[in-house]
Amino acid sequence: MDTEIVNPNVRNFVKSLRDIGYTLEIAVADILDNSIAASASNISIYTISEPEPIFFMLDDGTGMSNKELVEAMRLATKHPESEREKYDLGRFGLGLKTASFSQCKKLTVVSKKDGLISARQWDLDFIAKSDKWLLITPEVTWVDTLPLIDELKNQEHGTLVIWEKVDGFNKGTFSSEIDRLRKHLSLVFHRFLEGAIVGRSLTITINNNKLKAFNPFNINHPATQQISGEKIKINDLTINIQPFILPHHSKVSQQEYEQYATEEGYTKSQGFYLYRANRLLIHGTWWGLHRAIVAHKLVRVKIDIPNNQDKYWGIDIKKSTANPVAEIKVDLKKVIKQITEIGSRPFTGRGRKIEDKSTTRFWELVASNDGVRFALNPKHPVLERLITEISDENYEMLNIYLKGLQAYLPLEAIQAQLQQSPHKIDQEATLTEEEIEIVAKRLKSSGLDKSYIESLLKTEIFKNRKELLMDGE
Repeated sequence: MDTEIVNPNVRNFVKSLRDIGYTLEIAVADILDNSIAASASNISIYTISEPEPIFFMLDDGTGMSNKELVEAMRLATKHPESEREKYDLGRFGLGLKTASFSQCKKLTVVSKKDGLISARQWDLDFIAKSDKWLLITPEVTWVDTLPLIDELKNQEHGTLVIWEKVDGFNKGTFSSEIDRLRKHLSLVFHRFLEGAIVGRSLTITINNNKLKAFNPFNINHPATQQISGEKIKINDLTINIQPFILPHHSKVSQQEYEQYATEEGYTKSQGFYLYRANRLLIHGTWWGLHRAIVAHKLVRVKIDIPNNQDKYWGIDIKKSTANPVAEIKVDLKKVIKQITEIGSRPFTGRGRKIEDKSTTRFWELVASNDGVRFALNPKHPVLERLITEISDENYEMLNIYLKGLQAYLPLEAIQAQLQQSPHKIDQEATLTEEEIEIVAKRLKSSGLDKSYIESLLKTEIFKNRKELLMDGE
């Protein structure tokens, strides 16, 4: 058998390597995975927007020797199926490089261990020009001029990652990109930030502003429902599953409701939240096992796996997508069926209120052919009294108008508003207390018998206003 070495075109390969699909926040999170794996307790991120964007990421982890740093700068330093330390958040041994290359063309890493400082640099323009994978060892005098180098020197150990020639995003969106970065890191590393992991406290700052953990399950709110957890087994490995149902918007403030909606909104944020070694990888997905619908928008299911189950979850290089194997999906489908039934109750329960026989409502739900429709209650005592007091001609016009009101009920607009800003809906303010008193006086002036008063007291308008209808009581 004849063979020959055919080296890839380095220039073209580098370009392909940069186009894997990282966003800024996913890329930075990938860098921070290395810091956490190195037992860092403090991670400081600094950004410069002008004249050209530069990113600095400094940690106080264990640091690397000169030899270890060179190996860390190598692409694919670890086999994806190699056994990893418990808190190693890596996957393919590519994260530092591919994440960095997706955002910048010049990556410098400076590390301190055992009192010695080592530095290496990948410059993609230099690589493209030389057409070789030439790793640069920067001059010591240049390293000494770097921002944050003094901070690194003053630490016992740690690592400084610098991105220059940043072109992964538009400079005009720099501020919004940093804001999105804050939210993303607060979410994916929330367990570390909130001190939920024994012996692993972590502080992350961005431009000296400390990040606050964002737990997507709103666990501290009394209206959050934590459903009984389950365990799934696959080849003697355990998968921990914990479903939650977030509070209905009527149970929380508008600010809190919007906060937990996240930027994607409740409907898109429902589903599974996959944690690998306590780091949130994937969130807001049913993996094609269930359709995201409004009735289940408050359902979020936490899945916990260690870092030795990757082959069963199809985790990609960016650690931002996954696809569990069929065997796991079978069990997840059972979980979905149970939790969505419970999760829809905050909405179906409220839907049943319209059929509550103890209250006479203005609206009712009526079966119509193969569906249902909302209709004004023709037996509402106020409407019945009104009809008896108007002429046949006016009744005909009123009846047509009321039918039009029902036929053109803006259901889509109502649904959209309920999804976007439910707290801004103030429907009851349409009817003032003065107007209710006017109705009561008109009814009383026409004469009220005991049975009619009892029927009025069952209506929404008079249910808690007995004093308006009954003199001296």
